Amino acid sequence: MSIKPYPLQFKPEMKERVWGGRALERFGLELPPGAIGEGWMIGDHPNGTTKVMNGELAGLGLDEVRAQYGAELFGSRGHRPDGGRFPLLIKLLDCNDDLSIQVHPTDSYAKLPPGELGKTEMWYIVDAKPGATIIYGLKDGVDRAALEAAIAEGRIMDALQEVPVKTGDAFYIPAGTVHALRAGVVVAEIQQNSDTTYRLYDYNRPGLDGKPRELHIEDSLNVMAYEGAGATRTDTSSAVAGEWLEIARSPYFVVEKGVVEQPWPLETRPESFVILVVAAGRGELAWDGGRQPVEAGQCFLLPANLGAYTLSGAMTVLRSELPQ
Repeated sequence: MSIKPYPLQFKPEMKERVWGGRALERFGLELPPGAIGEGWMIGDHPNGTTKVMNGELAGLGLDEVRAQYGAELFGSRGHRPDGGRFPLLIKLLDCNDDLSIQVHPTDSYAKLPPGELGKTEMWYIVDAKPGATIIYGLKDGVDRAALEAAIAEGRIMDALQEVPVKTGDAFYIPAGTVHALRAGVVVAEIQQNSDTTYRLYDYNRPGLDGKPRELHIEDSLNVMAYEGAGATRTDTSSAVAGEWLEIARSPYFVVEKGVVEQPWPLETRPESFVILVVAAGRGELAWDGGRQPVEAGQCFLLPANLGAYTLSGAMTVLRSELPQ
């Protein structure tokens, strides 16, 4: 059975986190009670599967869309004949407090849970309070022995790079890169479809259950890329209206920033779906057979077979595709 392709919008899965807050409400999102740190906007994972909330496929989970229509909607690179999960996970993060110091494994790490992938990701800073910083990589010359010593002596922060951030900064974080978001930022995250995180340090604070959160020192030390994994930072303020600025490229995704000021005709390709994240402003998304208003905080999955579409209004968008 075929359907006429259209942009899919999903009901987010909200996740309470010890470091979360209520900032995602500013996007008009409905939050449950508690400290909400993550909105899983487009997800197909055992820990969170989002459901379509518009059009003919409304009510179906992304896993069900994949099973029934993946071959026609996800593109030749996005569909796995073996039934594998959708390749990306899209999140909005509200960092009301510091996240743990953490690192993610590559796909080849032998201790990955069954069925799980490694985790390469990227961040786009949607909003940052004055003075906000993140942890981004090891300081020069820190090897495994030096990091182990810093951990044992309670001075791990001395081994890490802390960098200032502002709205519009983009960070590519390959697996193996130590990192941590810190208080005062709201972030759009595009990542491999994985939920594997190894914590090195968590400020000795209790979790939501009142108990210290588990650390994964040995796994973290094993997967760390001490010589660097190719992490890059991009100041995206140079983005020109009507032109895509590439801000992250990996074997798993390519992410570009676009500034919309007047109607911008675009189209999808048969090889890959497109994910659009509206990072700021508002406008309209139009395609053959429909149009709808869009605004900051909304995310859309454009099927590979959608073809022509147009963005208009005054907004900043992130476009994610699978690499060729």
